[in-house]
Order: sequence, then structure tokens, then C-alpha cells
Amino acid sequence: MELVTGRRWEAFAKEGALLFPEYGKNRDELLGLAESLEGKETVVTSSLELIDLIARRFRKGEENTLVYSDTGKTLTLKEVYELRKYLDFDVRGGFSQEEARTSVLFVEGKTDAKFFKAVFKKLFEFKESRKAPGSLRFIESVFERDNFDLLKRESDGHYLAVIPSEGNSGVIRNLGNFLKAMDVFGFAVERLGVAVDVDESRENALASITGKLSGFRHEKTKFGYRVGETEVVPLIIGLPFKDELIDWKKPTVEDLMLHLIARGGLLDKIKPGLKALNESLGRKLKPKEVMYLALSAYGHWGNLEGFYELFVMRSRFRNLKAVLREAKLMESLQHLAGWER
Repeated sequence: MELVTGRRWEAFAKEGALLFPEYGKNRDELLGLAESLEGKETVVTSSLELIDLIARRFRKGEENTLVYSDTGKTLTLKEVYELRKYLDFDVRGGFSQEEARTSVLFVEGKTDAKFFKAVFKKLFEFKESRKAPGSLRFIESVFERDNFDLLKRESDGHYLAVIPSEGNSGVIRNLGNFLKAMDVFGFAVERLGVAVDVDESRENALASITGKLSGFRHEKTKFGYRVGETEVVPLIIGLPFKDELIDWKKPTVEDLMLHLIARGGLLDKIKPGLKALNESLGRKLKPKEVMYLALSAYGHWGNLEGFYELFVMRSRFRNLKAVLREAKLMESLQHLAGWER
């Protein structure tokens, strides 16, 4: 299966190709068309709906591709499917060449996203933005959802997008797909952060990133790796938290929050409650359970993500910086933010 999109499609349309079959058709007709395909056709289309239907059906196999006619480069339909599913990426191309300093940070989940969003707002003068720059217009619709955050620093016009990715594997998947999309569609962001948990070891976490980069020409930099015009900045999350009442097993963003609430004095305030619950359950408490108790004691009646963002924003600068330095994240976050002061 070959899908052709972009403005120079005529050069790639083979004899017998299906040209713009979405014209004048409703969803049922498009679905019927997609289901009737045998997988050997060339389909020329500018319909995202039809692309979604075909990519979902033919996402297996390296021979099933999308050709972006403006550059002549290709994506597999599996890559197209994942870019559409996880990033709402507009795989029709034609993006604005407007230049703006832009960084993107892929994180594991919603709580991670709100934690790092608050860090960038608190320490590096970012504010929430409703308008995406040309360099992020291809995923502009994604920022309309609550889980995705777009920030801008007014002093220098630097944009930063924080995007949750469904776990460590999701972060690595989005890294690879995003780098491939930048090459195919001819755009670039200045810096691309990838935040993953240490899990077994820092070396293994870093290896998962370099393993994905092995498919691209890259070179080492002070803070990470350069792929074309983009610098990939790894953020390895791992700061063990030891306490007789808390069952700490593996590093996550909750560890950073535990250290932060401890420095802020909130952990001491909820210690009597932790001890009582520990005795009642007959076991130590998981870090996330502690965070829910902290949320209640803090008087925040929203969700956990909202509590992370609120607590970080209200924390003292010295406490937040101390936790990030101890976790060996501060310099990389500062670099990702383009904070050159």
C-alpha cells in the first residue's frame, strides 16, 4: 500500500492510482473504500480521515508507506498510525516555515507533565500559551486537550511543549517517530527532551534512548545528542527516597515530589496519618498513596496532577532547585528551556 500526499503528488501518482477518493464522500463511503483496498494500490489523498482509516488497516509491514511528495521521503504506515494516534500529527505536511525558538519535552504520564510544566513556569519564566508557533503547527490541535501543555517565555519568544507519552516505552516511541517526521516533512525544533525513569539503572535508561537514536545520524553534545538541527536532551529521573513508612521500589517522578514535600515540611505534618494508616494496612505505603494523603492535608481537592503543579509553583525556589540538582536534572532542564542566564 502506498499513500501519496503533499503538493507535488502528480510526480508520484502511478498509472491507475486512486486520486482524491474522499471528494464528495461521507465517512461510511470512505470506510467502505478503505476496506475494499487489497494493499497493492497507490492512493493520492489530502484527507486525514481516509489516511487514518488506511493507516489503521495497513500499519503492519514495512512495504506499506506514506510518501510526502514535497520532499519525496516516506514514513511507514505504522509510523503514520502512531503519529496520528499519540500526537494528532498532521501527516499531510505543508507546515509553516515561520521560525521560532522551540523545545519539546516528552514525559511518561500526566503527573510527570504537570510536574515539569510547573518547573518551567516557576524557574524559567514560561507562561501558558494558546497559540502555537509555525514549528509546532503540525500538532497544534493536541494542545486543545487538558493533558498537553504549550508554554511560551515572552522575553525571548521561546516556546516549549510538554507532552505525556504513556510510559517509558511511549517516550522512546514518540522520540523515534518525531525525529523521523522532522526529516520527512522538513521542519525542526531546537531541542527535544526525553524524560524517562531510571528503572533498573541509569545506563539502561540512557541505552533505551541511544538505541532509538542508532537509526539516525547523530553526534554527542554536552547535554545529549544532535540529530540534524535538533539536540536531543535526555532527562533521567531517579532520586531514591528512604523512609521507614514508605515502600520505595523504583524511581519515578513521585520521588521528586516526596523530596520536595519533605523539604517543604508537609511530610512531617502528615507523618501521624502515615503511621496510623501503616498500622491499619499492616504494610508500608506506596509513594503515590503518600501523595494522595499529602494532597488532602494540603487542602487541594482537585486531582493528583493539579496538586503536583500547584505544590511545585508554591514551593520555595531553593527547595525546588535543591531537589532538581540532587536528581542531576537542573542543568539539562535549564538547557532545554534555553535559559542562558
